[in-house]
Amino acid sequence: MEPKEEISTVQLFWYPSVGVPMIPIRPQRVPFKSRFHQAVRFGSVQFSTVQYSTVQYRLTWSVQLSWENWNAEQRNRANEFEKTSTQPHIVFILVDDQGFRDVGYHGSEIKTPTLDRLAAQGVKLENYYVQPLCSPSRSQLMTGRYQIHTGLQHSIIRATQPNCLPLENVTLPLKLKQAGYSTHMVGKWHLGFYKRGCMPTQRGFDTFFGSLLGSGDYYSHYKCEGPGMCGYDLYEGEEAAWEQDRGMYSTVMFTRKAINILANHNPRRQPLFLYLAYQAVHSPLQVPARYLERYKGIPNLHRRKYAAMVSCLDEAIHNLTLALKRYGYYDNTVIVYSSDNGGQPLSGGSNWPLRGSKATYWEGGIRAVGFVHSPLLVNKGTKCRSLVHITDWFPTLVTLGEGTLDEDLNLDGYDVWEAISEGRPSPRHDILHNIDPIYIKAKNGSWKAGYGIWNTAVQAAIRVGHWKLLTGVPGYSDWVPPQTFSNQRLTNRWHNERVRWDRGKSVWLFNITADPYERVDLSQRYPHIVKKMLLRLAQYNKTAVPVRYPSKDLRSNPQYNGGVWGPWYKDSKEEQEVDERYNYLCLKDLRALLSSGFPPHNKRSNHKY
Repeated sequence: MEPKEEISTVQLFWYPSVGVPMIPIRPQRVPFKSRFHQAVRFGSVQFSTVQYSTVQYRLTWSVQLSWENWNAEQRNRANEFEKTSTQPHIVFILVDDQGFRDVGYHGSEIKTPTLDRLAAQGVKLENYYVQPLCSPSRSQLMTGRYQIHTGLQHSIIRATQPNCLPLENVTLPLKLKQAGYSTHMVGKWHLGFYKRGCMPTQRGFDTFFGSLLGSGDYYSHYKCEGPGMCGYDLYEGEEAAWEQDRGMYSTVMFTRKAINILANHNPRRQPLFLYLAYQAVHSPLQVPARYLERYKGIPNLHRRKYAAMVSCLDEAIHNLTLALKRYGYYDNTVIVYSSDNGGQPLSGGSNWPLRGSKATYWEGGIRAVGFVHSPLLVNKGTKCRSLVHITDWFPTLVTLGEGTLDEDLNLDGYDVWEAISEGRPSPRHDILHNIDPIYIKAKNGSWKAGYGIWNTAVQAAIRVGHWKLLTGVPGYSDWVPPQTFSNQRLTNRWHNERVRWDRGKSVWLFNITADPYERVDLSQRYPHIVKKMLLRLAQYNKTAVPVRYPSKDLRSNPQYNGGVWGPWYKDSKEEQEVDERYNYLCLKDLRALLSSGFPPHNKRSNHKY
C-alpha cells in the first residue's frame, strides 16, 4: 500500500517487534555532528527510520546503513578525531557535605593524601562558593543559573514533591553532548524524579547509575521519608538496579562503576564527560570498619566516623585517578573537585574557622573545598584567589569542550578557565547567594530596617567585591571547632563558641577579604554600603521567577511503585495541571512591592563599592 502522507523530516523510532506500537525517540548527537542515532543500538550499527501513515495503520520503512560503508566512514571520522581534536575529557567529582576544614591541605587531622596531592599539583580554589544545600548547588552546576532563575529558591527538592529541575533549562551534559561528548553520570542526582522527563538520562546523560534522592543507607540503598514511606533507591538508567546491588558500600560501588565506564570507552575516539557525584560524606555516618581503625585517637564518635568516610573517599579518588592513567585519559583530562555545600558539625563535619554550617548563608555553609587538576593547566601548583562560583562550571566546561553558549541560555555563570589556569583576573565580581521569599522569619526585619529598599525579614545574601550582605535569618551562626576532644568524659558532648550579638538583627555587612570569619559586623559603620547592596538585591529580585515548592504528594510512596522510589506521574495532562498549580508561589507579592523605582538589573555589570 502506498503511503498517504510522507513526513518531510526524518524521525527516529524504536520498534522492538512487528505489531508493537512505535515510540518516537528524540534525536541524540553522536560524536560526529552530521549524524543522529536512536536509543537502541546493535553493536555499533545505527538505524534511521522514516515513518509513513495510512488511514488504517502505520507502515514503517526502515533504511539500514551498510555495515561496511558505515564502519569505514566512522573509522575515518574516528581517526580524524584522534589527530585533530583538542577537546579534553572532563571528570567532575562532586562530594556531599564535606566541610571547609575537612581536607588535609586546610589543616585537618583527617588524612587525605590523594586530595592533597591532586590539589598541590593543580590549582586550589581558595575563593570558591557553592550553595548551602544539595539541590540548589546541583541545579546551579547543571544549568549555570542562580536559583532565582530556576524557581528552586527554597530549601531542597524532596522525594515526595512533584518537582524537579525545570525541563525548560538546558543542562551541562546536554551542551557537552551536542559538542560530541559521551556523557555519563554516577552517583547522587537529587534534582527530582516525579516524572520520567526529570530523570538524568532525559536531561543529557547517556547513562546513569546511582540514587535519585538526597540521602540513604550506604549499603542497602533504602531511604525512608517518614513512617510507611520507605523504598529502594538505586538506579541503572531508568530502572531499579536490583541486579547490580550486592550490598556494596556506595563510595566503593560508585567508584567501580566509574572505572568500568572508563574501561569501556575509547578515549582516542570520543571525548568523555563523567559526572561522579558521591553520596559521601553525607549522613548517615556509615563506613567499612577498616577505615575506622585509622582514627582511634578521636573520641567523638561522629567525628571519628566522618573522618573515616573522608579517608575512604580519598582512597576511591586515588583508584579513579589510577584508572584515568591506565586507560589513557589522564594526559588530556580536566578533573574538577568540589563539595556541594559546607559541612554539618552535628554529623562530624567541620568548617572551622569559618562561621556557620551547612544550610546557612554564613561562610561555613557556602565556601567550599574545591580544586582543578589537569596536565592542561598552564600554572600548576598554584592557588586561585579569584572569585569563583558553582554556576561558572557550566560556561567554563562547555567552552573548554568546544561547545556553544547561546544567548538564550541566560547564564549567571562566567567562563573562569583563564582565571584558574593562567591566574588572570576573574570576570566575576559578585555572587547572588540567594533570595528566598518563603523564608521570612526575622521577627525584627522590616522595610524600615532596609531603608525602604528591601524587606529585611526576607532571607537573602549577596557578595559584591569585598563586601557581603545578609538579611533575614541566615541560619545557625556559631563558630564550631572540630569535635576532637581528648577528655573522654566529653566524648559525645557538643562545644562551640557562642555568638554574642543582638538576636533582633536582620542586616549584617562584612568585609570578607579582611574578615573571612565574619566576626565584625560593619552594617552600622557603613550604611551607604548597606543601601547599595540592598539596591543590588532588589535589582536581582526583579529578574526572579516564581518559586517551585509544591506540597507532598502521597502517590510518591514507593509502596505504589513496587517498593522503589521513582516517577509516579504518568499522564501528561496531569503534569501540566500540577505545573500550572504550583508555578506561581510567593514571589508575586514581593516582586510587586519591589517593582517601582529601580533600574533593570544587568548581571554583567561590575559594581565596586
